[in-house]
Amino acid sequence: MWLSAFTLFQIYEKLTSGMYLGEIVRRVLLKMSLQSSIFGDIDHTKLKTHFLLRTPHISAMHHDETPDLKIVAEKLKDNLGITGTSLEARKLVVEICDIVAKRAARLAAAGLAGILKKLGRDCNAQKQRSVIAIDGGLFEHYTKFRKCLESTLNELLGEEAAKSVAVKHADDGSGIGAALIAASQSQYKSVD
Repeated sequence: MWLSAFTLFQIYEKLTSGMYLGEIVRRVLLKMSLQSSIFGDIDHTKLKTHFLLRTPHISAMHHDETPDLKIVAEKLKDNLGITGTSLEARKLVVEICDIVAKRAARLAAAGLAGILKKLGRDCNAQKQRSVIAIDGGLFEHYTKFRKCLESTLNELLGEEAAKSVAVKHADDGSGIGAALIAASQSQYKSVD
């Protein structure tokens, strides 16, 4: 199974987290390269190396708007040792980055929508505003991921309900979250 190096724990994180998206793209490229001649006759040593392709690399390739996809060619060469790729092969790499990023963003949005539903904030009946703070470079820097997550959340909640939900980047979200939990717990204990 192609997930053999992944543990079976925390699958949702592995499908949506910036730590793993580059690895998913690398695995798809490896499988395609082994089953076809998409990259020609290449040495697969680097392409077989786990976590050699990182999410910032796939973001750069996904956002490449140069006519000849020069950034894609550079990332393939520098990170995976793949040279001399055709424009069609580079377009396919961009499409793979798009598929992996969109799938991750849609899964992340589904999780957020599920939490909002569980809290009863998936409709605008109460006129309550919800703010979702997301920490990390994936949401902050990967524009196409962020836009897909936001549009999917709108799609799942409906446009009217989505107007009451704001998704924001939070610097040091872990620290802020810990502080909020500590504050809510101390307030809860003082009420008793």
